[in-house]
Formats: sequence, C-alpha cells, structure tokens
Amino acid sequence: MAANGGNIHHADHHTDAGAGLFLSRIEWGLEGFGLPREAVGPAVHSLAERLGGEAQLHFSDDLPRVAILVSKQNHCLLDLLWRARSGELPMQVPLVIANHPDLESCCNDFGVPFEYVPVTRETKAQSEATILKLLAEHRVELAVLAKYMQVLSGNFLERFPDVINIHHSFLPAFKGAQPYHRAWERGVKLIGATAHYVTEELDDGPIIEQTIAHVSHRDEVGDLIRKGRDTERLALARALRLHLRRQVMVYRGRTAVFA
Repeated sequence: MAANGGNIHHADHHTDAGAGLFLSRIEWGLEGFGLPREAVGPAVHSLAERLGGEAQLHFSDDLPRVAILVSKQNHCLLDLLWRARSGELPMQVPLVIANHPDLESCCNDFGVPFEYVPVTRETKAQSEATILKLLAEHRVELAVLAKYMQVLSGNFLERFPDVINIHHSFLPAFKGAQPYHRAWERGVKLIGATAHYVTEELDDGPIIEQTIAHVSHRDEVGDLIRKGRDTERLALARALRLHLRRQVMVYRGRTAVFA
C-alpha cells in the first residue's frame, strides 16, 4: 500500500497466542492508488504467500447477493428487507425462500421474488436440492436463516457453507416449543438472541453477535415474546452487517469480530 500511495482508512489487528495466529483487517481507499483495480487482488495474494499467510480481498462497492430463508414468522424478514432497501445493509436480495407460503405478501411489498419450497421429512433431500438450485441460479453468495424452522443437512452445508442463523439464547436451557412461556415460568431476568454461522451441529456454529434484554417480574409472556423478537431483529441485523462489511474472521471454530 505504501509503495502505491494507498490511504489506510482503518486497520485492526489481533494476536491469538493460543492458536499461534496473527489476524489483520485493513481498509484502504483506491483513490489515486498506484495499481489498477484488477491488479490489486493478485498483488495482495502474492504478498500473503511471501509472508506465509492467507488473504482475502473484497471491494466495498461489490454488493453481495443474499438470499433470506423464512418459515412463518415475519419480524426478522421485514427488518432485513427494510434495512436492505434503506441502504443500512450493503447487499442485494435476489429472492426469499420459504417452506410455508405465508410471507409472500411481505416480499411483494418490497418487490422481492418469493419462492415457496415445502419441506417434509420424506421430501427433505429433494427440497434442499431445489433450494441449492435456486441459490445457484440467482448467484447467491450468502443465505440468512431469518427464523427458518428447518435444520439444514450436512450435505447442504457442504455444498453451500455460507449461512447465518438467528435463534433465541435460551438454548439449550429452553429447547423445544414455547421457550418464552417456559422462561417466564422460571422467572428469568435476561433474554437474548444469538446470530451465528451455521454448522452441522445445531445452533453450535461460530458466534457473530449476541443481544440481550432485561426482564422484569411485571413482564407477562407477551412482553417476553416482544422483547425476544426485538433482540432477534437487532442481533441478526448487526451480525449480517458485520459479515457484509467483512469485519468477521472465522478460525478454529470461533470468530474475531473487528467492530
């Protein structure tokens, strides 16, 4: 960068002594840069190779193509579509995929194509193949599970590994149906949501963002559900923004988040 007159906007570093790794994230502008855009990537990778490291290069004006997968709940979907339209999330949404038809009207309001792909135990493999085909046809780079109530198979994740999920943070304490009802019965004082990358282990992928909300003894079940939805919306939006801005590095099953 110095040799080509680069102007560094942000630089963050982290050394993980236990893992023996040095992590670095650098943002710089191309205004007046000495290399043409198409030559920057090869130069960066050549430098990383000489130093015995690895590098990724992304241009901030390249908007990733993101598919949103949903079931019946609309709070995360509507939030993401609004943030994408307003420019808060630097991404394109070429389609929404759902295993129920309920949210098609939400997508129509935003002018986003809606694909209904029902899933049953007997048709799961075929349904996942259909979803993978849709992702390929629309050149999708990232899939976001915005309350998509299906577990993706290892075969799916092997073919399309870039997936982010959101879930309430009662797991594993309150697994199963009606977690907010069970949490209210136990008198919890904090509720929250976790956004993470998806792995074959259910809700066990590298964590990107977590959000909490305080609960009072005056809160009823409906209040917990409302606060829980708020935390889910916020955690997912924050995690997605961090990913889109390339502020997350995944290594050894964990993340370094340069926020």
